[in-house]
This record gives sequence, C-alpha cells and structure tokens, in this order.
Amino acid sequence: VQLQASGGGLVQAGGSLRLSCAASGGTFTMYHMAWFRQAPGKERERVAAITWNSAVTYYADSLKGRFTISRDNAKNTLYLQMNSLKPEDTAVYYCAARPRSYSMNGGSYPYWGQGTLVTVSS
Repeated sequence: VQLQASGGGLVQAGGSLRLSCAASGGTFTMYHMAWFRQAPGKERERVAAITWNSAVTYYADSLKGRFTISRDNAKNTLYLQMNSLKPEDTAVYYCAARPRSYSMNGGSYPYWGQGTLVTVSS
C-alpha cells in the first residue's frame, strides 16, 4: 500500500488543522492505521492509531482531547483533526499502515507516507 499525507502548514497557536492520508495500491480495510510525528531533535512518537473498522482508537496521553483520528474506508483516507494546537506540536507528521492480522499496538508499522510538516507559531 502507498500512502500520501497532506494538509500540513503554518498555523497560529490555538488554531486547527486537518491532516489527510490517501492510501492506494492496496485494500485499505486490510490495515490498521496510525499517525506518527517527529519534531526536530526528538524521537518519532505515535500520535494516534485506529483499527481497520474504526472500532478502537489510541491516543498519546498528552494529546487526548485535542486530536481526533478517523478514517473513511469508502474514500481510502485517514484523517487527523488537530485542535488547540501548541508550538510543541510542531513536527513532521507521518501516516503509517499495519496489516490488520496484527494487533494495532505493540509492533512496527511497515508502510509509511512521506510526511507533512506542521508548524505552530506562538
């Protein structure tokens, strides 16, 4: 499966952005999906994840209540709605896919998009 992330940009603190990740070349419903981010000088972290059927979602503790992950299987698209953005949310955001034969958690994601940059100004 190929993944293409989009929707990043420059936003002021307190603003919102919605990231999208378009999937192609595979059956979207065969994959759990996730968003990761990597800020300059920091390790990559998983922001949120969602099962293939949207039944279960995961969020990093620090982001709960501000970010919402969702997917539209009919459109082969993953989303990340980001509200109340803070300067510390500045990072490159990546979407990733993991075959649904595995658990959503506790393992690697073999398929990655190219990343989209989110910059939050103070």
